[in-house]
Amino acid sequence: MSILTLICTFITGLMFYGLVNLLSRRASRLPPGPTPWPIIGNLMHLGKLPHHSLADLAKKYGPLIHVRLGSVDVVVASSASVAGQFLKVHDANFANRPPNSGAKHMAYNYHDMVFAPYGPRWRMLRKMCSMHLFSAKALTDFRQVRQEEVTILTRVLARTGQSAVKLDQQLNVCFANTLSRMMLDRRVFGDGDPKADDYKDMVVELMTLAGQFNIGDYIPWLDLLDLQGIVKRMKKVHSQFDSFLDTIIDEHTIGTGRHVDMLSTMISLKDNADGEGGKLSFIEIKALLLNLFSAGTDTSSSTVEWGIAELIRHPQLMKQAQEEMDIVVGKNRLVTEMDISQLTFLQAIVKETFRLHPATPLSLPRIASESCEVKGYHVPKGSILFVNVWAIARQSELWTDPLEFRPGRFLIPGEKPNVEVKPNDFEIVPFGGGRRICAGMSLGLRMVNLLIATLVQAFDWELANGLEPEKLNMEEVFGISLQRVQPLLVHPRPRLARHVYGTG
Repeated sequence: MSILTLICTFITGLMFYGLVNLLSRRASRLPPGPTPWPIIGNLMHLGKLPHHSLADLAKKYGPLIHVRLGSVDVVVASSASVAGQFLKVHDANFANRPPNSGAKHMAYNYHDMVFAPYGPRWRMLRKMCSMHLFSAKALTDFRQVRQEEVTILTRVLARTGQSAVKLDQQLNVCFANTLSRMMLDRRVFGDGDPKADDYKDMVVELMTLAGQFNIGDYIPWLDLLDLQGIVKRMKKVHSQFDSFLDTIIDEHTIGTGRHVDMLSTMISLKDNADGEGGKLSFIEIKALLLNLFSAGTDTSSSTVEWGIAELIRHPQLMKQAQEEMDIVVGKNRLVTEMDISQLTFLQAIVKETFRLHPATPLSLPRIASESCEVKGYHVPKGSILFVNVWAIARQSELWTDPLEFRPGRFLIPGEKPNVEVKPNDFEIVPFGGGRRICAGMSLGLRMVNLLIATLVQAFDWELANGLEPEKLNMEEVFGISLQRVQPLLVHPRPRLARHVYGTG
């Protein structure tokens, strides 16, 4: 057989496969989407930034698309109305997570809260977090802790002198210590602790890997080959995190004379039944701590970093926000959570940051327990659902000048003044929605508001190495959380009275 004959046969085979796929899609009323390749499906369509690639496909095929990743059906919602159908109308059908290598190799084989199957044990873990960390009472009780850790951050930043600061690392320490004081009644990092840098790198690696599209998840017979080396990296970072958590638990167990905190309560439940959820295992304790120390620090700190980066790029907005601070709060004390309700422009800045730089650009995947119909299309049982939060925030039908950072849009009558970051408002959904909405949404909102407000009020910001604001790199790295390609390297210049920073 000649080479020409082979080529013709191959092309004919591809055309036949494409025709069969098109007819099959129409016959089963699947949502529209690109024709998948044999075996690999549409994996090649994803690229390095899947949220961008899927948004481009939505522009061509519509806000509800179907792609085939290997042997798996995947549907993607890229508009607020379609997201609402999945996360509200069909929420119960999509309450479970699909099998994936991240949950298997990093989240203690699905024993955590984020990837646990929907049911009694998931409810037990979520109830534990809600009771001790995220309830209205807990949020009030720990308000002073949050304020103290933010104050410590401002003191550290004020003492940097001429040294440039990696803002993301400082923010991670602040979030980690806030959470650890809430859960363990102690800080895990001291000021200038060299272990904090390793912690930041470990969290970013975990969150990046957890968001990767691992070929083995979609073409099972290739799983053992680990063609991308993702599983190897997952096992390594899991080992690092497991050691970190073992140290925390060991030190907590040795400590004496402490009042009852969340970790103590979890350890006490290790040998006792807790209602419908049964016993709380040692693995589940570590898995839950893993969720809180990774997602609880990385998503919020990256949001604050993006917000400050945008304000540096838009000095007139920074000036407007600082003027509001000076009027409402003054220059002789730090802003508090109690002030936030009076800072309308600051709230608009936070909303715009959540919109343009959602912490989770593609929602964590869900799986259809049964077949269903959405917007007139058939969604087969076993289909994986992604909500493209990043794409929704850029819908020209929803937003005027969607690519611009323009907080004022939330203050203009008739434009977007009533849009809020809340469970049933699907125009801004950085925390997801429905039953699997992020358990820490309330805490995340408080911390992001307080930190952006404090950093705006307490400092003027200069980019390191004389970089001009308009040249600041705003490119993204894809993962569960949306990281910056280049961390924000800055010089914070104190602008309040010296005693506010505790520097004399």
